[in-house]
This record gives sequence, structure tokens and C-alpha cells, in this order.
Amino acid sequence: MHRVVITGQGTINALGADVAQTLDAFKAGRCGISELEIRDVDRLAIKIGGQVKNYDPNAEFNRQQIALYDRYTQFSLIAGREAISQSGLTFSGELAAQAGVVLGTAGGGMNTQDENYRAVYEDGKNRVHPFVVPKLMNNAAASHLSMDYNLKGPSFTVATACASSNHAMGLAFQFIRSGMTKAMVTGGSESMLCFGGVKAWEGLRVMSKDACRPFSANRNGMVQGEGAAIFVFEEYEHARARGATILAEVVGFAMASDAADIVMPSKQGAARTITAALKDARLAPSDVGYINAHGTGTAANDKTECAAVADVFGAHADKLMMSSTKSMHGHVIGGTGAVELLACIMALREGVVAPTINYDEPDPECALDVVPNTARDAKVDVALSNAFAFGGMNAVLALRKAS
Repeated sequence: MHRVVITGQGTINALGADVAQTLDAFKAGRCGISELEIRDVDRLAIKIGGQVKNYDPNAEFNRQQIALYDRYTQFSLIAGREAISQSGLTFSGELAAQAGVVLGTAGGGMNTQDENYRAVYEDGKNRVHPFVVPKLMNNAAASHLSMDYNLKGPSFTVATACASSNHAMGLAFQFIRSGMTKAMVTGGSESMLCFGGVKAWEGLRVMSKDACRPFSANRNGMVQGEGAAIFVFEEYEHARARGATILAEVVGFAMASDAADIVMPSKQGAARTITAALKDARLAPSDVGYINAHGTGTAANDKTECAAVADVFGAHADKLMMSSTKSMHGHVIGGTGAVELLACIMALREGVVAPTINYDEPDPECALDVVPNTARDAKVDVALSNAFAFGGMNAVLALRKAS
């Protein structure tokens, strides 16, 4: 069993164009949710989201690349560039064959689908661009990362709704721990903030029209976001031998299915997954200092997650800090676990726990320390990242402070 560490991280999301800007926003409790700037927003009931504003793809990619890259792929490549640069790795020779990429996404090239359905059905066009299929496919981002960085090991995409990124990162962790690979580029990306994407989510009637307020008694639903976060996971001895800076250690992972309902979460399923992640990491519940919650801001999710945490941690639940950064960047759907892992690493490295903002009223059914409204300085040695998705897909990662 090989130890697995994180040696690079990168992001672009509603809070910032890179990791530094995002962490600054976490520390300030700054909200990235604002009025949507998309086509036909006037036809939407939901007009807010965690949108990446002032983004110019022409500043990042050339014309030929833009013809091939959906917005979600662009975000993946931007975040991947930052993560791989920080890691200092060059994937050549034997390492190229021992390194791969596993990403999570739920919608894939949603913007490309939206644009081309509009062209065919609304504008009456009979032809679409020849690259529509390779542009919209869910594995596009993983494929382009593998090609750009010569990653010749296992490379694919996981799609498990809101747990996609955690599943992807958990599999990357397992590949390295088992000895199958030496390094993995992993994380997730999503960009559903187009007319069709938002309109589809409106139909679920789980969206807030004004703000995301996880765990607050006056919460009224989730808010979508977009963006990507990408990490370099690496075998510990390989990283140490080359003198790499270690950001955190990945020590455990678990995944489980509720096998119960397509949209309603299960306390038992969430609790089983958290318990299994602790067992996999050989941790006691009392070792955990911080949980980045799934915390969507819907009544069903928030109450279920708090009940599961209370069951697993018992008396220690009162000593835990558990916050939802979705209150700031929105629910990035398949990419959300990756963006949230940045907050876990920040807590471990810098001793700063990101807050749950927009917390107005205590809810007796969510009676945990949700780090309300203001970031907190605290010593954290172990952190968990929860993801509980539609379809009963649960995935929990356990991280330890680098040593």
C-alpha cells in the first residue's frame, strides 16, 4: 500500500481565476453568486448563479482550440495548467506511462449541446459543426489533458451527478495506492449555466431565487455554480525523492449507494460512507477536525447530512467544524467536490476553516458547528470531504495534514 499525497492544485470558479484568489475569497467569506449573464435569462425563473464572470476564452486558447473545447473543457485545462505547474512534474519516459487523468463531470459539454440544439431546432439549421460530438462528450476534458501533458496511463471520466469529482479523486487515490500508477491528474469540471442547463434544474423545484443558505432555518434551495478544480495526486516516495512540496495527504476513500431513491438522500447511506472512509483511513471519529459538507441548502440534504454526521461522530460531533462552501461558489454539480477540496487543503495547510455564509437562523435539526458567516483560525489535522448525489451516489474523501 503506497501513501498518496497532493503536490499541485489549480482552479477557476466564481470566486477566482486561480487558487490564490479562491482561498482569499474563502477567508473573506466572499460570495461569488450573482445575477446570471447568459442568453435568454429573461425566460428563466432562476436568474442567479455562481458564474465565472469576465472570462475571455480568447485570452486562454487559440481559435482552433476553442472550436474543440466546450466551456467545461476550457475550465479543466486552465485549472490543470495551474496544478501541474505547481507540482513541477514533467510527464515523459517511464512516468508518462505511469500517470493518468480521472475527472468528474455530470453535464459535460452542456454549453455545446445548448448552442447546437438551438441552432437546429430554433434557427432551423440543417448542419452543425463537425466537432460537436468531440466537443460535448463527457470525456473531452480528460482526453485533452492527457494529450496536452502526455498522460499515457488510465484516463477517463466519471459521471455520478454531484459526487462525480469525489468518485474521480477517490479512484485516482486508489490507483496510486495500489501501485498501478505513480501520479494522477484528477478533479472535476462543470459548466451548466446556460439556458437549457438552468431551465432543466428549475423543473426540480429545488433552486433558490436569492441566495444559498446551507443549514440556516430560512434556506430555500440550492444555487448552481460553474468552474473546475484539478489536482496532482502523487505517490509519496516519488514526491519526496524529487523534493516536491506536499500540500496534503489523501488517507482514505469510500463510496456507497443508498439503493433507495433517485432524488431523496438517505441518512443511512451517508453514515455508512463516512464510516467506511474513516475505516479505510484507519482513523477514529475523534481524529477529524473539519468536514467540508455536501451542504446544498435544500432542507432534505442539510437535515439528512447533519443527522448522518451526528450518528457517526456521536459526542465528537459537537467538537467538529462542518461548513458548506457552496454558500459562496454555488453547487458546481459534477465539479463541486473538487472545488470544495481546496477548502479542505486550506484548513490543513493554513489552519483556516472556510465559513458557511448567509447563515441567518439556527435550525434545531442542523445543530452542529457550521462555522457561520466568518472564517475561523483552527488547528486541523484531519479533514473529510462529503459528496452525496442524486441517485444515492455517496463518496467521501479523508485527508491528513502533510507531515
